[in-house]
Amino acid sequence: MSIRPLYLLAATGLLALAATAGAAQTTLTGLDSVDDRIDDIDRSARIELDRGNDPFRYGSPEFRNGLSGSASLSYSGKTGATDSSEFSLGARLRFADGPLVQNIGVVMDFSEAGSVKMKEDVFAIYDANYFLNESFYLFALGRVKTDGLAETAEDIKTDAFMGVGPGYRIINTRDLSWRVQAGIGLSYLENGLDQSESETGYIGSSRLYWRLSDTMFVTNDLDVLKSDSALRANSDLGLNVKMSEMFATRISYLTEYNDARDVRSENKLGVSLVYSF
Repeated sequence: MSIRPLYLLAATGLLALAATAGAAQTTLTGLDSVDDRIDDIDRSARIELDRGNDPFRYGSPEFRNGLSGSASLSYSGKTGATDSSEFSLGARLRFADGPLVQNIGVVMDFSEAGSVKMKEDVFAIYDANYFLNESFYLFALGRVKTDGLAETAEDIKTDAFMGVGPGYRIINTRDLSWRVQAGIGLSYLENGLDQSESETGYIGSSRLYWRLSDTMFVTNDLDVLKSDSALRANSDLGLNVKMSEMFATRISYLTEYNDARDVRSENKLGVSLVYSF
């Protein structure tokens, strides 16, 4: 905030007197911690909004060609009575050239407390679509999820899938896009004891983008993977609203199903809200 020249001389003395005390107070009273946490929440909310606000991931290649993408990085560390650190990286790259559209996504999460690792997760996906005409296309999909801390037979150290197949674009407009695809591939599972199993897997997917207005749209990602060992499904339903440059929100409902687990279904309701002024 700027200071009017009329009060500059007097204000300078007061600011100099309060500088040392003010620096200590922001630490002792927790203001720095609160400010940092507010920044973290704001950043996470904006990432959720940007993640949902991506019609090109669901829509048509002819609406946008070339290279595009996004990346986010966060790190926090703490030393003293307890040493801890957290690192997160997320990146998405998209390249469209005529009928060929390729997407690469990577998410990394690492954390440790003291000298003990608490999280070491990596999730990567490759998705390529080649459109034969306005409706039909061929796809190639590769995904891998690893847990570097898996140590037991019940822990999944690596969960990977590679598949190919045909797809069909049912609806294709700027406001509404819906496509479905199904294919066959190879499923690979490895537990914490390095015991692995490979088998044939079948995948079915749905991608929906529906713009209700200039400020509101709905997205839904649905994937179902079937193999001899398990039936796995993931659904990400999101409602995204941008009221103005000052206010935006995203409400998401994520469901993960795996019938090979004791608790087969996990659900997560997320609300991301940003208000700027």
